[in-house]
Amino acid sequence: MENRKRFGLDIGTSRIVLAHASGDSFQFDSQLNAFVSLPFSKLTCSVLEKEGIPHSRVDGQILVFGDASERFADLLHTETRRPMLEGTLNPSEPDGLAVVRAIVELLAGPGDKTGCKLCYSVPAAPLGSPEGTKFHNAALHQMLTELGYEVRSLEEGLAVVFAELADSNYTGIGISCGAGLSNVCLAYLSVPVVSFSLPRAGDHVDRGAAGAAGEVATRVRVLKEQYFSLNGHAPEQLPAKLRQALRVYYDDLIHSLIAAMQEAFEEQRALPRLNRPLPLVLAGGSVLPPGFRERFEQALRAADFPLRVSEVRLASDPLHATAKGALVAALADM
Repeated sequence: MENRKRFGLDIGTSRIVLAHASGDSFQFDSQLNAFVSLPFSKLTCSVLEKEGIPHSRVDGQILVFGDASERFADLLHTETRRPMLEGTLNPSEPDGLAVVRAIVELLAGPGDKTGCKLCYSVPAAPLGSPEGTKFHNAALHQMLTELGYEVRSLEEGLAVVFAELADSNYTGIGISCGAGLSNVCLAYLSVPVVSFSLPRAGDHVDRGAAGAAGEVATRVRVLKEQYFSLNGHAPEQLPAKLRQALRVYYDDLIHSLIAAMQEAFEEQRALPRLNRPLPLVLAGGSVLPPGFRERFEQALRAADFPLRVSEVRLASDPLHATAKGALVAALADM
């Protein structure tokens, strides 16, 4: 019964995922971290209530949030709005934190949260900018505490280590490539030694490829998720120019990430002296295209990498690894 009061929460730029234990397995629920705004009317609110569509009223507007926002954006021929940008709260969206709160409440369901313990993901500080995520982390902590949870935060890369590297006693490199940021953590016996984030991830790929191919970023994301691969497969649904642009920006993501790891690890003077190579695990939605793992490993092996790596593998469940790792931490330490 006690495990049912512990949760792991991945607050990502693209999706918010809630994890909880069910017997010996983990269960995951997720919603799109996005919204659209509609003009307020009592009739519209009534219809949305009857249809069970998640929404809230803010400053004379109706905000439809979560998965339903994408359907409304399609109907209205508009873009969804994002509460987060590059892994942190979007400064251009004053209602962003309220939307994140509403999505968390939707996922967690009704009821008193007193006594519930929740571990939530936060991005590591950007490379060379230790203060970069402080406001985001503090705002989420306050919001989740107000909901009634006992909370702690966990950096996203370390969450991947907790989710995937139990067999190596939580020693290795965890990488999460999401929509807004890529997060990296080198851990030794569960202790983070080096961690950082990099503003190169799925959104960067989508924007860059869209600009190069004369497409809209939202359409690029949909086509990428359905048809793109890095293993040479060329489906006719993906225009050749867009396929080439995606490949260029994915290569940029991979090489930028490896270069950033080289820099961060070489600058760390207190790296543990290891007598064996380290496993490296890739997680997040941006690692899903077929061939990504092989292309990443090829680039890593070709680089002058300061650590020996035993294997490069995908997480067992890349989309849910961060939430799983947060839940592992909640079950172990809260």
